[in-house]
This record gives sequence, C-alpha cells and structure tokens, in this order.
Amino acid sequence: MTRQLKPVRRIVTVDDDSGKSVAIHDGPARDVRTDPARPGYSSTRIWVTDRTPARIAGARDTLDAPHTIEPPPGGSVCRVVTFPPDDSFRGHVGAREVRAFFEAMGSPCASTYGPDARHPYMQKTRTLDFCLVLEGAITLVLDTEEVSLSAGDTVVQRGTNQAWSNRSGKPCVIAFSSHDARE
Repeated sequence: MTRQLKPVRRIVTVDDDSGKSVAIHDGPARDVRTDPARPGYSSTRIWVTDRTPARIAGARDTLDAPHTIEPPPGGSVCRVVTFPPDDSFRGHVGAREVRAFFEAMGSPCASTYGPDARHPYMQKTRTLDFCLVLEGAITLVLDTEEVSLSAGDTVVQRGTNQAWSNRSGKPCVIAFSSHDARE
C-alpha cells in the first residue's frame, strides 16, 4: 500500500518596497524528490544559498540551483525528508538501486554503499548538518555505533559516514539544514 505523501508547506518572506515584511510565497514546496526503491521516501528542498553570508534582499527564488544533497560551495541547503520504515525496502535494495538514488539526487559520490556497509544508504558529505527530528523515530547509523532518536531530538552531523534507519512502523520526518564545510 503506497502512502500519500503530505506536501511540505513553504512560506518565503521579504521586505517590500516600503520596508514592510510580506509573504511572497505560501504553498507546497515544489522541489520534491522520491526514491522508487523506497516507497514513501521524499526529500523536499526548501531553500538554497550560494554563499555565506546569504543574500536576503530581493525576491529571487533559489530552487533553480542544481539539485544535489550537498549545498553549493560556500552555501547551504534546507530540506525536509520523510524516511519510510526500513521494512518496506530492506532486502529489495542493492547497489543498482542505491546508485540510481544518489545519481538522481545529484550526488553520486556521496554514497559509501558496499557489501560491508551497516546500511545500504550509508553516505558521507563534506557538510555540517543540523538535523531536527520533527515526527516519528529513527536510528542514526554510524561506523561504530547507533543512536536512537525521536521527535524533538537534534543531531549536529559533522561530515561523518552515516545513514538514517527507520525501524519503526511509521514514517519519520527530519528537517535538515546543510552547510558547506571543510576538513
């Protein structure tokens, strides 16, 4: 049974010509990626910056930037990801499906998939990620340990090899703010 994905509402604000704050966009975020090998998975990109400090003047949308897991050099990306329960895909996902996912996400080099990987979707990016569990429960899989998380928990992910494993029977939703980083 395929679960209908709940759209992520995106509100974008600016100061108008008179200096008053206004919402210029209020509706479903349009940049949504799914993974055919993981029914129920969605990654909704909310905003992208191409530098720090970010530009706040003007009403330019940023979702025309190339879609990748990592932000642009010197930039950031905000997204909301829904992870389905692992039981819905475990045993049906191999190298081909994982490669297709990371290619579709614009980040084929992020995958650390291998026969000894602790999870098929292990990945490593040169990013500093702030991760906030919004709904559900999930396990952060690292090379040497696993950390159980639930709604309200946060992770400061500092460029480590990791995966998100949903071992519950319900979807888990996480908000990510990813920032370009260096070693």
